[in-house]
Amino acid sequence: MKCPHCQESLPFKLCPNCQGEIPEKSAYCCWCGSSVKTEEEGEIDFSERILCSDGNCIGVINERGVCNVCGKAYVREPT
Repeated sequence: MKCPHCQESLPFKLCPNCQGEIPEKSAYCCWCGSSVKTEEEGEIDFSERILCSDGNCIGVINERGVCNVCGKAYVREPT
């Protein structure tokens, strides 16, 4: 696979569905759209993610306790 801008060779892998060349760390095939996650990457469990406490942000809280988009610290809602 070559970079469309500089023509340098890029690391790639083959899509398990269509056998197209895709960038090495791709989660989806750019040719057929199928998921190309490997066994060691595992499945993403969306039910366990914590959304940013800022009501206007679309980010999620990362392992450091801050939003991955706006960088604000997570604030728990009072129960």
